[in-house]
Amino acid sequence: MLKRSRSGIFSSRDKKRIGILTAGGDCPGLNAAIRAVAKTALLNHGMEVIGIKDGYEGLVENKVVSLSYKDVSGILTQGGTFLGASNKADPFRYVTANGKRKDLSDVALKNVKMMGLDALVCIGGDGSLIVAYKLYKKGLNIVAIPKTIDNDLAATDATIGFDSAVITATEAIDKLHTTAQSHHRVMVIELMGRYAGWLALYAGVAGGGDIIIIPEIPYDIKKVCSQVLERNKRGKRFSIVVVAEGARPKGGKMVINKIIKSSPEPVRLGGIGNKIAGDIEKNTGLETRVTNLGHLQRGGTPSPFDRMLATRLGTFACDLAAKGDFGKMAALKGTNIAAVSLKDAVKSTRRVSPNHSIIKSAKAVGTSFAA
Repeated sequence: MLKRSRSGIFSSRDKKRIGILTAGGDCPGLNAAIRAVAKTALLNHGMEVIGIKDGYEGLVENKVVSLSYKDVSGILTQGGTFLGASNKADPFRYVTANGKRKDLSDVALKNVKMMGLDALVCIGGDGSLIVAYKLYKKGLNIVAIPKTIDNDLAATDATIGFDSAVITATEAIDKLHTTAQSHHRVMVIELMGRYAGWLALYAGVAGGGDIIIIPEIPYDIKKVCSQVLERNKRGKRFSIVVVAEGARPKGGKMVINKIIKSSPEPVRLGGIGNKIAGDIEKNTGLETRVTNLGHLQRGGTPSPFDRMLATRLGTFACDLAAKGDFGKMAALKGTNIAAVSLKDAVKSTRRVSPNHSIIKSAKAVGTSFAA
């Protein structure tokens, strides 16, 4: 069953069986994607649907559940993933009971065969889909769906969860404006995004941030401070500084919060907001406060856009699996959904160009990037 036929079509068993897993960090819209894949499989292709619990951990530990139409009804608006997820379970570097890493990818493939899966739909971000691509190369029939609040996956214009996170971050910036203005403070808000600045850029522009600091444009703390002081002189006695967690000063390094050795992505960024706030207060004498939204950005109800995107990507991915078009990722291209190579999707991180049109528009209305 793991062996792909020359035609790329499923095995000859009468009732086809498809598996679904959500890997990596959670985000709004995952349940909507699960729903889309499962309902399309059940209603349009007569397939059986199997849910893999807790991402790749379920693939290795053989934790599965059969999904009916009823099981995936009423979950469109729910955040998170009812199947569970794990951002530590890499089958190729699996942490065993004794704490040592071991390649258990063959165990995962054996379990897939035992489950009787003809295809597996993996919903994940860059790290998760790198694993999916490696499993595909070992013979597993894989179709992928992109999700991450970081919006940093190559080969797609948007990922599930990003829009919802932008809304959460923008609403937080909106609320910070009133307290910053009341107390004449500088407010620094640190957002997620890892090594890409999409979330900070979108939320910063939408929320009217005065200074936006992203990884792609190393900042000059002198320019940050001069911008804040200049606003103060003009009677603007408060400033909003939006900072991506992966930002770094010119000639400096990113701030690392901690290292999690058991994780496939051991580096945990965090703390750049506190560093910048301390530097501002020290150099300007202005009272400065920090807000770190943290995992609030991952939670809550998915936005209408994410529900739509998850539905479109999920139905398309299921159709790809049904016709045996494996090793592909469903992607948003402009306003259309298209199949792209999974290899191309994970070969690089999608980052913000310093010449991006949004940056140009932000600069036109007076936003500083402190470069």
